[in-house]
Amino acid sequence: MHLRPRIIAVPALAALALAGCGSGETSDSGTTAPSTDPGTASEAAGEQTVTIYSGRNENLVGPIIEKVQEATGATVEVRYGDSAELAAQLLEEGDRTQADLFFSQDAGALGALAKEGRLAELDDSITGVVLDGYSDTEGHWVATSARARVIAYNPEIAPEVEQMTSIDDILDPTYKGQVGIAPTNASFQSFVTALRVAKGEDGAREWLSQLKANEPKIYEKNGGILDAVDSGEVGLGLINHYYWYEKADEVGLDNLTAKIHFLGTDDPGALINVAGVGILEGSEEADAAAEVIEYFLSEEGQQYFTDETSEYPVVDGITLKEGLTPLADLRGSTIDLNQLDSLGETLALLDEVGLT
Repeated sequence: MHLRPRIIAVPALAALALAGCGSGETSDSGTTAPSTDPGTASEAAGEQTVTIYSGRNENLVGPIIEKVQEATGATVEVRYGDSAELAAQLLEEGDRTQADLFFSQDAGALGALAKEGRLAELDDSITGVVLDGYSDTEGHWVATSARARVIAYNPEIAPEVEQMTSIDDILDPTYKGQVGIAPTNASFQSFVTALRVAKGEDGAREWLSQLKANEPKIYEKNGGILDAVDSGEVGLGLINHYYWYEKADEVGLDNLTAKIHFLGTDDPGALINVAGVGILEGSEEADAAAEVIEYFLSEEGQQYFTDETSEYPVVDGITLKEGLTPLADLRGSTIDLNQLDSLGETLALLDEVGLT
């Protein structure tokens, strides 16, 4: 699938004015972004241009992209899309790609590119900044923020979720038609990869087959699942923790029915995954791309992720958003994030069992 770049230059209004005569296309957030020839704005200004393929939603990371440009002086061009689809596109484009940086929603898509030799090795000054376990062992990607898998539940429908300790518990026939999932979303796909690592191929296939037989309700994104849980459309759903915190900020805690439950065990359903970045092998703007990463990992960048997206920082010394349980206090899956690189096999398995 071909995605045109969505230009977000500094100042943003100037970029929109330059592209005002072009036709537009709709972004993930439903807004219209201009179609612009890559590099036009930056060539006119004589600036460096960093092209990012972003599997992270524009609503979440658009503001920090603008901050990156202000801090580095580079123009940043962004192609927004699904992490798995963008990873596949980068593999297809190979060394012909215009991308300099891949910004993924999860470690799996980054690992898949690294395994195919498409990500350059990052300098130790970058990978050494983050907490242990939050970068590729070979230095090809680094986390920018962390998030925990949780079960969102409606306490009026499924209060017993609060006592669950294993993701297997949601397979109970009691929950037939009552579980919300987003199988085309990168975070769910990484969970399935963790399931494959923990249970083996046959065990994961059996788990997914049981889930399919329980007639889960399918949603496109985590936010849709949370809305459905909150309204009582479903009793529970599998999401990342930060969606609940964002909704609480939006509507007020007193107006939010849904709750979330951290399994708190060494279980695939308690996976602590990351969003992260890697520089494309052969990028002509590798130095400028490294500056983008350095900003993401700076105190200002890390504070943005916890304050604005309710995620966990991956660098020491950052003040957590009020209400967030410290990452060090969470008990989660012990699966190494570097084991989540078999994205292709996960996608094939989801297709095989009929969930995609």
